[in-house]
Amino acid sequence: MRRLPNSVSRAALAVALLAGLTGCGRSITSTPGDAPNLDEWVANVKKKPAPPLDPLPVMQQFEVFEYSAQSLRDPFNPMFAAGEGAAGPRPDSDRRKQALEQFPLDALDMVGTIGKGSAQVALVMGPDKVTHRIVPGNYMGQADGRVTGVFENRIELVELVSDGAGGWLERPATVSLDDE
Repeated sequence: MRRLPNSVSRAALAVALLAGLTGCGRSITSTPGDAPNLDEWVANVKKKPAPPLDPLPVMQQFEVFEYSAQSLRDPFNPMFAAGEGAAGPRPDSDRRKQALEQFPLDALDMVGTIGKGSAQVALVMGPDKVTHRIVPGNYMGQADGRVTGVFENRIELVELVSDGAGGWLERPATVSLDDE
């Protein structure tokens, strides 16, 4: 096989490239006027009217409301809460909390009593496994539960619970001796 000189192969490549470019339809040097179909289409599109816009939505008219209760009590102002300044039971915020007030009543177990009659002392074990002596007047539970009576099989107390309107209600409760 014989090799062609470098200049001959370059000339053949240039002729092939030129033939390929002339077969592409429009030449690189064509002007915009050379495409009459495109110009006609653009002119026709510009002649057509624009599509109509959607109509604006109708604005809803709202009914005017005049607030006329300025002089009435504000239900959200704590100054006017029903329990404020009212007579009745209230938790004593100045009282020092006792050891068994950190536990709920259902976590406390009465394990026995010592003494007889009015000198009876209840023994109550907390979740921390410490046994405490309870007499009337002591406090237990998380709802300001004041012990009102100690009996052989139960401790009676009165808890203070919120009534939801700023006041407090007294609710009786008991802690019973568990016979195992």
